[in-house]
Amino acid sequence: MVLNCIRTGIVLLFVILFLIVSIPVYFVFWLIGRISPETKDKASFHWVRGAFHVILFLAGTRVTAIGEEKIPRDRAVLYIGNHRSLLDIVITYVRVPGLTGYLAKNQLAKIPLLRGWAKNIHCLFLDREDIRQGLQTILAAIELIKSGISVFVFPEGTRNHVEGTLLPFHAGSFKIALKSGCPIVPVTIVGAGDLLEDHWPGCKAAHVVVEFGDPIDTLSLSAEEKKRIPERVRELIAQTYEKNKGMI
Repeated sequence: MVLNCIRTGIVLLFVILFLIVSIPVYFVFWLIGRISPETKDKASFHWVRGAFHVILFLAGTRVTAIGEEKIPRDRAVLYIGNHRSLLDIVITYVRVPGLTGYLAKNQLAKIPLLRGWAKNIHCLFLDREDIRQGLQTILAAIELIKSGISVFVFPEGTRNHVEGTLLPFHAGSFKIALKSGCPIVPVTIVGAGDLLEDHWPGCKAAHVVVEFGDPIDTLSLSAEEKKRIPERVRELIAQTYEKNKGMI
């Protein structure tokens, strides 16, 4: 337990130092964005991704990724994943092949330096208590998809604290794909709770398995299939979880 708490302290120290040291980098990227937004996007993607790799290393996390070859490279997609850990964004961001924004809780927007980098990588902040603001966030996500930037959503809406189970999926998240016509890529995360949540405040070295499922073509779905898509994706993730839990 002591070792796990020390590991947590090291990870938090790195995050704080990264945010402080990256202030001038953030300013440089802002200047680059004035000339070439595309260059800024790519630079921010690799800069944050590099930091996430370090976080996983310091946390002692080994990630096994399955099905990355299934992810379309020629268009943006909507990733739908189960949610068990504070580190789920870190775990998945190092495996996605291109620019990807996340729907994140609006509490993150209250942390100044973190908010700036989150916006740089196209994260959108969602207040689930404010229906009007939630709708605006969904519309913003649709525009991201149309601009070629993928979006990652955890439709359970909050972290699930019981390993091996799934909370109900909120149907509103799926409108991002249904309205933009992009494919849905189911993402199943197994073992993430063993990193932190199950040992709070200690950060335990653990093995996490992430599997990207077959893309679902939303344009070919019938009206009835569109209504059932949240349930269908949830079932696919549940089945994949059962298949992969023995790898942990």
